[in-house]
Amino acid sequence: MKSRTGWPLLLLAVAAGLDGQAIAAEAAFSRQELLEKGFEPAAPRIDVRVARVVLPVGYKTPLHTHEGPGPRYVVRGRVRVEEGGQSNTYEPGQVFWESGQWMSIENVGENEAEIILVELAKPK
Repeated sequence: MKSRTGWPLLLLAVAAGLDGQAIAAEAAFSRQELLEKGFEPAAPRIDVRVARVVLPVGYKTPLHTHEGPGPRYVVRGRVRVEEGGQSNTYEPGQVFWESGQWMSIENVGENEAEIILVELAKPK
């Protein structure tokens, strides 16, 4: 005796499998290099500090330095960085290298700016 429910179940299984493949393809892993920089530590050991910095609209920091150089990742907003006599503007998804020289950063966007700051410093 043949089952009449076999075909519909088979079609549902095939359809579910195809949908599952489409979902898996959408959630694929991806990697994009944002910064590559040679780095020679100032000491045999360094401390790594990671901080989140939020700048209100129009805010500009005074001229300052950090305890060490490192990459800075712009999460949201638009910022202008002045360092070493140069001025550059960065947007979300961009990374810049701060050298540890005197610098300032200004939120030049229309909303808050957020930066993830990674600092590579000599141990205290």
